[in-house]
Amino acid sequence: MKTLNIFTNKKDSLPQGKADFLLAACVTKTCEIEGITQAGIPGMIPLTPTLDAEFIVNEKVFSLEELAETPKGVPTPAIITRAVHNLIPFSSVEILNLGLVSVPKNTITHNFDISPSSSIAEGANIDAKAIFKKGMDAGGSYELKGNYLILGESTPSGTTTALATALALGYKCENDFSSSFKNVPENIKNKTLKEALSLINDEMDNFEKLSLVSDNMLIFCAGFLVEASRRFHVVLAGGTQMAACLLVADILREDILIRAKSDNITLATTGWVANDEHSDITHILSLLSYTPHAVYTSFSFQNASIPVLHKYDEGEAKEGVGAGAALAYANTNQINNEQLLEQIEYILYMM
Repeated sequence: MKTLNIFTNKKDSLPQGKADFLLAACVTKTCEIEGITQAGIPGMIPLTPTLDAEFIVNEKVFSLEELAETPKGVPTPAIITRAVHNLIPFSSVEILNLGLVSVPKNTITHNFDISPSSSIAEGANIDAKAIFKKGMDAGGSYELKGNYLILGESTPSGTTTALATALALGYKCENDFSSSFKNVPENIKNKTLKEALSLINDEMDNFEKLSLVSDNMLIFCAGFLVEASRRFHVVLAGGTQMAACLLVADILREDILIRAKSDNITLATTGWVANDEHSDITHILSLLSYTPHAVYTSFSFQNASIPVLHKYDEGEAKEGVGAGAALAYANTNQINNEQLLEQIEYILYMM
């Protein structure tokens, strides 16, 4: 297991010390478009962030009898994050409710009076300026327990809303975004994007565009990042969605006249995203007005005794629930591939 810089492929790492872990969990009803995502149990995909939140905190779920998994049986990346927490515990694990259909049970959950957003195909119906402000307020008041913060996400169909967001804001990155699928459902995604982008025009400001085509996680976390990065180091835990979060924060500096403190930000993702032939996170990050610190961690299920886990190495799931940063956190703290794989399989065997 190695942590490498996304731009140079040279050895890299997260900061030293203990990390707090925050999970930004939300539902965009875009996930209810049939076939657009496999991030959860068919027919129950809006429950995925709730189940992910419960699992990383408790190592069990309460809102359903089973863990979120893809139709092929691939378990949520929450298993990776929870296994890391078992081996080298985070300072704290807390949940940001950014619009859930069901509040996670037995978790420390911060509520912001945010409702699930609508499908971007019909207009997301978000008050983007208000959500961004709530994010800034939360980033300015968050009390750090450890040495730095890992901020992860669970947002089914979030790569679709992230791509719509980036395109609406004028970024040229049509083919750069990842997916939970090995083979992306291009027709469904493209139809949704076309419908979403038809709702905006050049006379709208950035917040008006975000209100129609984005999701609560991207907007809130961009606001959170602007304020939190001025106070302590923030690791954005995720792939192309969190890269889009950086794009949102970067472009909105022109609207709010405040810039995130870029040298206090790291993006950390998985090798499955960094090496994905269907996306290009490096190009997304190159669109920023600065060169960010960005890393990925190689981890393999090659020696897994549970067959379905091999599908991660084949391109299913790839990232989510902070898995990339959790891997980097483990590696920074001298946990190796074998130790982590053993812990992941132990968790699954005990369920």
